[in-house]
Amino acid sequence: MKKFNFRKVLDGLTASSPGGSSGSGSGGGSGAGGGSMHPGATAGAAGTPRDEIQETLTSDYFQICKTVRHGFPYLPTALAFDPVQKILAIGTRTGAIRILGRPGVDCYCQQESGAAVLQLQFLINEGALVSASADDTLHLWNLRQKRPAILHSLKFNRERITYCHLPFQSKWLYVGTERGNTHIVNIESFILSGYVIMWNKAIELSTKTHPGPVVHLSDSPRDEGKLLIGYENGTVVLWDLRSKRADLRAYYDEAIHSVAWHHEGKQFMCSHSDGSLTLWNLKSPNRPFQTTIPHGKIQRDGKKPESCKPILKVEYKTCKNSEPFVIFSGGLSYDKACRRPSLTIMHGKAITVLEMDHPIVDFLTLCETPYPNEFQEPYAVVVLLEKDLIVVDLTQSNFPIFENPYPIDIHESPVTCTEYFADCPPDLIPVLYSVGAKHKKQGYSNKEWPVSGGAWNLGAQTYPEIIITGHADGSVKFWDASAITLQMLYKLKTSKVFEKQKLGEGKTTAEIVEEDPFAVQMMYWCPESRIFCVAGVSAYVVVYKFSKHEVNTEIASLEVRLQYEVEDIITPEPEIIPPFPDASSQLPSLKNLSGSTNTVACEGMMKDSIPCLSVKTRPVRMPPGYQADLVIQLVWVDGEPPQQITSLAVNSAYGLVAFGNCNGLAVVDLMQKTVLLSMGTLDLYGSSDPYQRQPRSPRKSKQFAADNFCMRGLSNFYPDLTKRIRTSYQSLTELSDSPVSLELERCKSPTSENRENSFSRSRSSSVSSIDRDSKEAITALYFVESFARKNDSAVSPCLWVGTGLGMVLILSLNLPASDELRQTEPVMVSPSGTVLTLKGAVLTFTCLDCMGTLTHPPYEVWRDPNSADDGEKTRKRKLVMHSPSSSQDMGDHQFAVICSEKQAKVFSLPSQTCLYVHNITETSFLLRADVVTLCNSVCLACFCANGHIMTLSLPSLRPLLDINYLPVTDMRIARTFCFTNEGQALYLSSPTEIQRLTYSQEMCDNLQDMLGDLFTPVETPEAQNRGFLKGLFGGSGQAFDREELFGEATAGKASRSLAQHIPGSGGIEGVRGAAGGVIGDLTRARIALDERGQKLGELDERTASMMASAEAFSKHAHEVMLKYKDKKWYQF
Repeated sequence: MKKFNFRKVLDGLTASSPGGSSGSGSGGGSGAGGGSMHPGATAGAAGTPRDEIQETLTSDYFQICKTVRHGFPYLPTALAFDPVQKILAIGTRTGAIRILGRPGVDCYCQQESGAAVLQLQFLINEGALVSASADDTLHLWNLRQKRPAILHSLKFNRERITYCHLPFQSKWLYVGTERGNTHIVNIESFILSGYVIMWNKAIELSTKTHPGPVVHLSDSPRDEGKLLIGYENGTVVLWDLRSKRADLRAYYDEAIHSVAWHHEGKQFMCSHSDGSLTLWNLKSPNRPFQTTIPHGKIQRDGKKPESCKPILKVEYKTCKNSEPFVIFSGGLSYDKACRRPSLTIMHGKAITVLEMDHPIVDFLTLCETPYPNEFQEPYAVVVLLEKDLIVVDLTQSNFPIFENPYPIDIHESPVTCTEYFADCPPDLIPVLYSVGAKHKKQGYSNKEWPVSGGAWNLGAQTYPEIIITGHADGSVKFWDASAITLQMLYKLKTSKVFEKQKLGEGKTTAEIVEEDPFAVQMMYWCPESRIFCVAGVSAYVVVYKFSKHEVNTEIASLEVRLQYEVEDIITPEPEIIPPFPDASSQLPSLKNLSGSTNTVACEGMMKDSIPCLSVKTRPVRMPPGYQADLVIQLVWVDGEPPQQITSLAVNSAYGLVAFGNCNGLAVVDLMQKTVLLSMGTLDLYGSSDPYQRQPRSPRKSKQFAADNFCMRGLSNFYPDLTKRIRTSYQSLTELSDSPVSLELERCKSPTSENRENSFSRSRSSSVSSIDRDSKEAITALYFVESFARKNDSAVSPCLWVGTGLGMVLILSLNLPASDELRQTEPVMVSPSGTVLTLKGAVLTFTCLDCMGTLTHPPYEVWRDPNSADDGEKTRKRKLVMHSPSSSQDMGDHQFAVICSEKQAKVFSLPSQTCLYVHNITETSFLLRADVVTLCNSVCLACFCANGHIMTLSLPSLRPLLDINYLPVTDMRIARTFCFTNEGQALYLSSPTEIQRLTYSQEMCDNLQDMLGDLFTPVETPEAQNRGFLKGLFGGSGQAFDREELFGEATAGKASRSLAQHIPGSGGIEGVRGAAGGVIGDLTRARIALDERGQKLGELDERTASMMASAEAFSKHAHEVMLKYKDKKWYQF
């Protein structure tokens, strides 16, 4: 017996109208909405499929979780390296820490406070990291778990932290402050010691001025009981920790930026604010042993060389078989204002200046030994720049850089759009890599990348994933994103199809964007047919085909007039089949212009029929990879610039590309290189326009105020770069600063009106009410085999068109039957008369077959267009008409899933009955919606401007997940957020970083296995030059000394008001982390037990030897006592 849900039928009666085009969900809340069956539907069309389809997805399949962050850490501030574990840490201004090891080992952690990271210090080979932040807090991070967590925090209340130093194999951290004091923290308990080095005790009593903040702390390589303290004003003090007094004081009249020891501990070097380096000898601290200004010009009269820019950091590293290395940043001469930021390497008498592309934040010299008292043997320098990370090879005389294995050049040009493809054809990654590898740069060091710590394995998830990023300079990058890694495969430069803009031409040309005219605004990729389409900010579309062969050919180009004018539409002649109303539309002549307005632009006259950019007319050499097949440009019309493209779709089987903007729609035949349709949005409706819009009166002066939705300037792609958009453009700049105002603008509507019927969209306050009612952008396009009309009995090629006012139009495509005719016969594109409606701008379409399975649009199987084998068989097009999962007969009906920024609807076709409707949000709007596959089923994933991520089942639109994930803080997130199959999504979390996340419970559960291990058990290398006495008495004397000096028993307790201890959540996180990587933890536990057993064994041996020696002593003492027992004092 057939089950019927009466509640949903009643919902349908109350929520739907008999027309089937304006059904709204029950309930008005933001998350409210229910399934509704249309009352006018027949049982066969609507009732039967609902009962047949068993939806397998439930809320248990969904969970939101961040997976991995790729790219360069945004606004870096600090750098640290563990020389034994060989892992690198980078701190940022936003309180984030990125830890990098071998490729695949990349971890992101964030301090809750968001305060900038000032300094990082590894506990070398201990699997822990100390961070000092700008809110004067120290954090201890546990790195022995896949997701590091804070074990302890210490918040200083009365003093500001300026510098930290943790000696190798010590558990006492020295902390310098702004007041000039030095405090000592126990790393194990994270409690402050009572031992303090006060600034007034460190400097001479006769000194009347404060020495300034502590800028350097380090213990002497020769004696760990001596601490070198550098103060900003130029004072250096060597403090004896045992006797609590200054051993020596050195004064220099220039401010100190950094200090570095010679490994023998007899000399140290300081860098100063006048660009000088001073070398000091401990035996004669009255004046520097040597003073040099490396980049200062030597004066002729023998005076001191002129001062230079400050040397911000210096490192002094010794070599056994060659001269020492002195490496420093800054210090260049002031007269070279245009010089780029530089790193100087002085090796003996040779001075090498390495110029950088960005300012230097910090650098570190990597040495063979972790011990400060041995020959350092430097082999590389890690240089952290504001927007890059480079490693210089010191072992070769020309200092080449290492090839960086991390994807830190995502932001090489600002990212303007992204696309994400999971589970794509497996042959694509090797093919893209093979064409991309040919363009790799040469001249890198032949050594292995030195940051090689951690461990990473492939994990269970092995399906291919590709991320595509579009950039402001017109470049497009394809990335291999499989198994939560990221590696660049191939780079395509779309600007190469255009002539270079000559300087000085800007004002007279037809450019509509002053900066970055080639910026990629939209991309469309069909992985199966390898056809790729790009829409640029200067109102053009480039269609690319993939080839493994180089070709030298001219680039085909088309120009399209796409204008929105209601008042003066002139009907085309009857014999012209494709409608071109815009081609003959005219504007009333402006008063200041004489003659026809339809003239080609020349100086001082109105621009007309000219594109924004010039396509290359000469033959162009195209290397293997993506090769431009066709460029389509929108042209100026009567002095009005072409509007930016808002939607794009391409279909390889039909050989068509469609794109739209706020004026209308264009459809182009890729095979015949002809324009099939160029039509204003209003004309697409024909007689079925639901608004019955009347022709408007001519405007006195032409207004360039287009719909804000369409006129997204580059300032919205990335707010950190201010782009100047010409005044003819209405951009979202003023809205992108505040997400709240953006939402308010988007959501204004009179409460008394039904939004669905009024359609008065308030996207822009600058657009007049007449404009608002009639200007209608094309916001979504979709080629598919579907039922175009109500009485259709079979599916046919269709183009679904969605508009900014919630209208869905179906255009019927009449394609020639055979392959031969397709090259010559015209393709007919005609409106079917079908109009469906939703609330809000349409975002996405999909079709499901009668079983609820996703119907893939048809595609042409890829074949190389430049293949040498030109036989008939290879030239024949091989088309795949629908998804292999569905049956040969697609059934007598299908489901059309349509999602707008406000609601989702499912229609039954061909009856066009609205089966289900779900009002997704009332108070906000969707930024992205995608129909995705998950666990062999299909669902609708949505990202809302209020930060919610939602998934809905298909076809019944049941809510499965609704989590408030992330508020949209700027347009970058809105512009780049995208979902893909298998429960994955991504967005640009900062201008330089891609954040990937999953909404799949299965992937959340398996994530621990997929992440890399930051800590791997490695033995600490043995110290080389242990002295005879030190070896005799053991190396633990100094450590014992520290314990005795700084421990509570001797030093007492620190003032409670000075710093507050905050226990971290690392323990709980550690337990969570342990659940995923049991094997790794068992190994660690076994090693820890072995170490403990070994230590216990040693302890037993020591105790036994002590007991034996005690017994021997007791026996000896007793014998002595017996010997002298009965003797008188004078007998001794």
